[in-house]
Amino acid sequence: MLIRYTCLAGREYKEMGGGTVEEQQYAGRWRVLTAVLLGSIMGPIDASIVYIALPAIAKVFGVDPSMIGWVSMAYLLVLGSFLLSFGRLGDMFGFKRMFLAGLLVFVVTSALCGLSPGLGALIFLRALQATGAGMTMAMSPAIITAAFPPRERGRALGMNGMAVALGLALGPSLGGMLVDTLSWRAIFYVNVPIGIVAYLWCRRILPDVRSEKRQSFDWPGSLLAFCGLGTLLLFASRGGDAGWSRPIFLLGMAAVVLLVLFILLEKRAPEPMLDLKLFRSRVFSAGNGAALLNFMTQYVIVFLTPFFLQQVMGYSAGRAGAAMTAFPLTVLVIAPLSGALSDKTGQRGLAFLGSLICTIAALAMAGLNQSAGPLDIAWRLSLFGLGTGLFQSPNNSAVMGAVPRFRLGVAGGVLATTRNVGMVLGIALGGAVLAARRTAHLSAGPSGAFLSGLHDAYLAAALVSLLGTLVCLLAGTAGSGGMQLGERSAGT
Repeated sequence: MLIRYTCLAGREYKEMGGGTVEEQQYAGRWRVLTAVLLGSIMGPIDASIVYIALPAIAKVFGVDPSMIGWVSMAYLLVLGSFLLSFGRLGDMFGFKRMFLAGLLVFVVTSALCGLSPGLGALIFLRALQATGAGMTMAMSPAIITAAFPPRERGRALGMNGMAVALGLALGPSLGGMLVDTLSWRAIFYVNVPIGIVAYLWCRRILPDVRSEKRQSFDWPGSLLAFCGLGTLLLFASRGGDAGWSRPIFLLGMAAVVLLVLFILLEKRAPEPMLDLKLFRSRVFSAGNGAALLNFMTQYVIVFLTPFFLQQVMGYSAGRAGAAMTAFPLTVLVIAPLSGALSDKTGQRGLAFLGSLICTIAALAMAGLNQSAGPLDIAWRLSLFGLGTGLFQSPNNSAVMGAVPRFRLGVAGGVLATTRNVGMVLGIALGGAVLAARRTAHLSAGPSGAFLSGLHDAYLAAALVSLLGTLVCLLAGTAGSGGMQLGERSAGT
């Protein structure tokens, strides 16, 4: 099947009679990047801002922590389950259309979340909000990769990583201020003005990249992917709370069966939702594997360190949140620099170095104790931020550069799914290791047992990161990233 992709912005530029072929093709790319960044920053802000408000929401609705956790869990489950489908839909109907639809859904559901009359309605609306966030999340790397020439791709993706880090850094402090001065509902209302501006700007600026040939959507594959990924994430996230009972293990087995059926179906589908041929690329497969392991490491640390700061060090929630910003602030600085550097030197070396630094930082986190001061915590989190910033931009550039243009949406969906699954698995791993090793160290007393269990969890994170570092060696350096816009290629 022949598929031709067009970029209407480039076509209009050509008709105006300006520039070389490359200038015509990538005209207005920096304006496109500003539009994508404005739309992309809301998701990280929303993700980090909600965690700060959960205690206040639980108090208002009179529920316990396990129940209020579903405000975040519903969001993560739906987000991770739909990303592959959104990536495929972007390839079919256009990146701009999907990105704008995602912004619109996110803005509307954010306003409705703020108006929620009860916890059940809030959980349901958070699930709907995740569909909007998923559309923008899956489309962002695809739009950036399509808009930029290979020599600038790493720099642009690095700036996207900078926006994500900025959102994560702003969320806790902004959320605390809004909850203290207004109410928990304000954390959702803040998305509305930002979202409206982002929608109007993106509608004006984003190029209309789409296929000119009608394609069919793989509904059975989409359903199996949603059920399989949703079941897997539910198994990983709730297993520890349920004590890894028999029903939980049955849930895990069901996830494996569903995902195997999904793979078998995709091998036979004439127009699969997930083109499995993409994984024949060593760069694509190894890059996604390394990203999964890196995010697992990251979220062991992000999940457990606030407990160390508050329960061992005696920090208040506000002070703990401020201490945690050392990580995203470092990523904010390093990500665009590493992306730009990878455009000149290649991606593999920087990704390997970044992952290795993350491993060293996780080992350093295992050395924290009750006598640690603010600087002891800050330099370790900053070191981890340095490694993360060095790893993510080059690795994302390599992954997105390893696929043909008519599969950019699917590739972005796979990368976003990998990230989300890694986050959930990291939280599950950290919680499971802490619980198990805390029990094993009970002879040291409650405080000592907790600290020893925390050390073991950080060591587990270091082992995961070391595995990710080795996987980085399997990936080569992506070239031009496949076809350019307007070229033809055989699809599946």
